[in-house]
Amino acid sequence: MKQKAIIFDASTLISLAMNGILDILEELKKVFKGSFLITEDVKKEVIDKPLTITRFKLEALRVKHLLDKGVLELSNEEGIQKRTQDILDMANSSFEGKGKDIKLVSAGEISCLALSEILSKKKILNVVAIDERTTRMLVESPDKLGEFLERKMHTKIISKKTNFDIFKNFKIIRSAELVYIAHKKKLVKIGNGQLLDALLWAVKFKGCSISNQEINEMKKIK
Repeated sequence: MKQKAIIFDASTLISLAMNGILDILEELKKVFKGSFLITEDVKKEVIDKPLTITRFKLEALRVKHLLDKGVLELSNEEGIQKRTQDILDMANSSFEGKGKDIKLVSAGEISCLALSEILSKKKILNVVAIDERTTRMLVESPDKLGEFLERKMHTKIISKKTNFDIFKNFKIIRSAELVYIAHKKKLVKIGNGQLLDALLWAVKFKGCSISNQEINEMKKIK
């Protein structure tokens, strides 16, 4: 494996696939000069299960094509399943509402964190590409996640702050950052001054957790 990697969650791959721009990953990988990895749990979410559902079969085939070509690589790191379960148990017991633990996340995105942890211990630089809001907030701002859950559930939330340390060292990006880089590197072959705006809004509408303000700020970056 190369000494740096992007680990892709299903949410990011789905966002790119549903916008018809999944093919930018091949060119982005050449620029990045590192590995693009998925876990077995993510493969189940974006390829195996969708291939059995008519509505999602085309997107699944597009992702499978990148895996078959070697653009995406299936990680076989030892110990990933056990570590996924450990982190999953921690995540899903970090917040309590109405006397019960709140199930926040599933194995797919947490397997990406488990792989990131394993690679970091091997001194392999890595980031995790996750569009889904909850996992990103758990990593970047768990206190705000507690506040968000209170508003959403209309109940008092108890945060188990001792659980938060396990999440603080992960680095997260989104499809928004990927399409921004693709635009700056001229990898999207549409010559139009509105392209970046269109790309950012497209991924937002397909599930990328990005605010209107963040979109405006990214458009100002030179």
